[in-house]
Amino acid sequence: MQAIRDATHRLDHVLFAGATHPHAGKLAEHLLRAMPWPAGGRVFYSDNGSTAVEVALKMAFQFWCHRNESHRTLFVGFENGYHGDTFGAMSVGRDPVFFGRFEPLLFRTLRVHLSTEALDVVLTRHRGDVAAVVLEPLVQGAGGMQMHSPDELRAIFEVTRKHRVLFVADEVMTGFGRTGSLWAFNQAGIVPNLVCLAKGITGGVLPLAATLVSPDVVGAFDTPDRSRTFFHGHSFTANPIACAAAVANWELLRSGRWQADVARIERFWESSVRPLDALPGVKDIRIRGLIAAIELDIPGGYLAAIGAALRRECLDRGVLLRPLGNVLYALPPLCTSDESLAVIADAMSHAVRSCRM
Repeated sequence: MQAIRDATHRLDHVLFAGATHPHAGKLAEHLLRAMPWPAGGRVFYSDNGSTAVEVALKMAFQFWCHRNESHRTLFVGFENGYHGDTFGAMSVGRDPVFFGRFEPLLFRTLRVHLSTEALDVVLTRHRGDVAAVVLEPLVQGAGGMQMHSPDELRAIFEVTRKHRVLFVADEVMTGFGRTGSLWAFNQAGIVPNLVCLAKGITGGVLPLAATLVSPDVVGAFDTPDRSRTFFHGHSFTANPIACAAAVANWELLRSGRWQADVARIERFWESSVRPLDALPGVKDIRIRGLIAAIELDIPGGYLAAIGAALRRECLDRGVLLRPLGNVLYALPPLCTSDESLAVIADAMSHAVRSCRM
């Protein structure tokens, strides 16, 4: 809050085109230093996770155009994936519940089961036509907090390397320590070509997003030929006040004890939520980092009516949660106290016991 107040006395906004400002520059330096790339990466600012993904998709296609492979117009997403609700993000997510009504307006993409075998088959069948593969590393959020292991993530990434396609890591939900590492992809030891960030970038205080671009992709745009420019951007791209909040948030994160807090919260979930797995009607318990998810053995998925009942039960105990249909989950901030965690876990336990049948 102090960083925001200070920023308002210096510069409220400047169109980020032909101009820059210190907050955006400092934030970009911080973010790029945290990437597994050599010098030469770049940051493209936008305002939310969906637009960060949209930028990545457009940039991936234009990259191949600059490589004289403009026929690479296909993108591959995964079942249970969700990347936002702008048209490119909807197209690569392709969830029939969220986006089925807009199907006639979406561009062609491929949606596959999250496995190396399924991905290898698709990339082999469409060799030379795929621009990029897009994945939420380790945790597919809106799809029900579905989780895969670092080994599975690494194997998926290796398939994209084998077929020479770009890999986009959608870290909008998984980034900034939520899964136990700064970026979820760190746990797999992989090097994405593009990384999408939002949500935690400002600590959730102001809207801001960023698409981080690796040096190999940047190289395709590094030319004096202005016709090869990525001519995109929004009026409030890299808003100075939002960037000031993000810089302050980053400095708090990097100077604090966030790893210890993630471990503390994960241990708490293991001791308080994991035992609910033994209850009748509980199908699965999934825990990673700050995330605890309880899937009930009730049909309907995201549209399951039990979601509203779970929400009401938690609200009655002073806890605001947002069930994904038959999946009740919590994803608290790093600063959540043990006392607050206990209140959340108690509300989740009561809701599951009351509503599971």
